[in-house]
Amino acid sequence: MELLLLTSDPNPDAVLPSLALLPHSVRPAPTEVSSLLEAGSADIAIVDARSDLAAARGLCRLLGSTGSALPVVAVLTEGGLVAVNPEWGLDDILLSSTGPAELDARLRLLMGRSGVAVGPENTGKITLGELTIDEGTYTARLRGRPLDLTYKEFELLKYLAQHAGRVFTRAQLLQEVWGYDFFGGTRTVDVHVRRLRAKLGPEHEALIGTVRNVGYKAVRPSNRVGKGGNATPDVDDDDVDDTLLDDPRAEESGAGDSGAGESGAQFVP
Repeated sequence: MELLLLTSDPNPDAVLPSLALLPHSVRPAPTEVSSLLEAGSADIAIVDARSDLAAARGLCRLLGSTGSALPVVAVLTEGGLVAVNPEWGLDDILLSSTGPAELDARLRLLMGRSGVAVGPENTGKITLGELTIDEGTYTARLRGRPLDLTYKEFELLKYLAQHAGRVFTRAQLLQEVWGYDFFGGTRTVDVHVRRLRAKLGPEHEALIGTVRNVGYKAVRPSNRVGKGGNATPDVDDDDVDDTLLDDPRAEESGAGDSGAGESGAQFVP
C-alpha cells in the first residue's frame, strides 16, 4: 500500500521507524495544504503528531473536512495520548515506537475497514461496497453479476476504485487512464462516466460521485461518522449537461477512443 507521511521532521524515517522494515511505499510530504492537494494515489495518510499537537490536530481536521475518505492516522508519543479526542477526526493512532508486526496488522485492518480488500487471497482484487473488480481477469462484478464493460470503462472504474475518496479532475483522469498521447477532449471522461453509471444501475450509480466544478471520485458506501459527523459523502451527484451528452454527435466527439481500441471489447467471463 502507498502511505502519505505528513511531517516537518527533516528525517522522515524517525517518525515511525518500523515503516522501514515493511514493504509499503512511503511518500514524505511537508505539513502544508499543498501536500493535501497532491495526495495522489495514497491509501492512508499518516500525520506526525509527536511534537506540535495543535498543528497536528488542525491538519487532521483539515484532512477530514476535504470530503475525502482517505484514512488518517496520527503518530504520537505516550505523553501526547491525553490530548487526542474525537474532534481530531482520526481513524487510528500509533505510538512512534510501534513494532513492525503490530504496525502492519493495524494498517491492513484500517484498509479493510475503509472498503479496500487486502491480503493474499485478494491480490489483484478491489472491492467498493458490493462491487468487486478483478485486475487479473479484467472482470467487474456487482453482487456477483458480471458487468459488460469496454476496456476503457473497466480501466476508468478500476482507477477510481483504487483511489476511492480521492477527487480527480477530468484532465487528471485523461492522463492516468487514457495516457499522455491521447488527443481527445475531457468530454471523453464525461461520456465514459455516464456509461458506467448506466451499467451500475440506479441503485449503485452513486458509487461514482461528481464534485461540482472539480471532477469525479469513487464513493465508498459507509455509515461511519466522525469526520465532520456526517456519513453522507460531500458529493454533488448532478452529472454534466445531459442535453449535451444525449447528443449523438457529442458522444462521437467525446469518446475519442471508441474506435478499434474499444470496439467489441467485452470483459464478461
